[in-house]
Amino acid sequence: MPLSGFDIFVIVLVLVVVVTIAMGIRTVPQGYAYTVERFGRYSRTLTPGLGLIVPYIDQVGKKVNVMEQVLDVPSQEAFTRDNAGVTIDAAAFYQILDAARASYEVSDMNQALLVLTMTNIRTVVGSMDLDQLLSHRDEINERLLRVMDAAASPWGAKVTRVEIKDILPPQDLAGAMARQMKAEREKRAAVLEAEGLRQAEILRAEGQKQSQILAAEGRKEAAFRDAEARERQAEAEAKATGMVSEAIAKGDLAAANFIVAEKYIDAIRALASAPNQKVVIVPIEVAGLAGTLGGIAELTKSVFGEGGAGLNKPVRSVPTVAGGAERS
Repeated sequence: MPLSGFDIFVIVLVLVVVVTIAMGIRTVPQGYAYTVERFGRYSRTLTPGLGLIVPYIDQVGKKVNVMEQVLDVPSQEAFTRDNAGVTIDAAAFYQILDAARASYEVSDMNQALLVLTMTNIRTVVGSMDLDQLLSHRDEINERLLRVMDAAASPWGAKVTRVEIKDILPPQDLAGAMARQMKAEREKRAAVLEAEGLRQAEILRAEGQKQSQILAAEGRKEAAFRDAEARERQAEAEAKATGMVSEAIAKGDLAAANFIVAEKYIDAIRALASAPNQKVVIVPIEVAGLAGTLGGIAELTKSVFGEGGAGLNKPVRSVPTVAGGAERS
């Protein structure tokens, strides 16, 4: 059955309605934002999810990625303040915060940020010496981030990080730096070794000092003890001499004989104990010595009483040598 003109009109009308409804529905994926233009002019921004626009009047302008993105900065050569040429690799991270400004304030966001990063890298490198450049990467990153974030703010973008990946000095300069580092480390090693020897000498001297101090204190204490012993011996001898003198004053001549005999026996003992003497000739009669010893025994008995009787034992006569002299 052929379609009439009315049927064709209805079908066309249905198709137009379906197409119109489809044109008014937009699905925005997560991490993106769509700008809506009405008659070519920015109207609003569609966020992730289901969005509606007016068909034939509104249209999607820019599809903007609002996720954080990385911008790889190609290697470039720059010169430091001391005229050292270096090759620098860097990377920048940024995120679109305002899709409208990112779409209509700048024509190519990536190219703009790339040129901005390379220009500021050369500026920062030119304001620093080579040694400072190699040892202050954090400072370089912070300065680049501050400058680039301020420059990208009118474009609706925020620069989150700027990282210097590598700084390569020339080969001849790198060799010179390696030799300098080696010399510096050798210098530190020599200084540390000298400091160690110095500390060892100081400790050794301190040890000798303490040893000498302790030895001197020991000698001082020994001398004090010897003096104290001699003092007590002198007191004892003085007391004994006083007792003998008192006995002599009372008319007891045995006390005088005791003193003389004691000194006599001490002299004989000293002669007999000399290391270089083998034979001692004493010009004295045995009878006289025996009498003296007998007097000592009597004196001891009178002083100590009967308890000292054991001292009054018969004295063994000593054989005489030629000429009647005594040999001990």
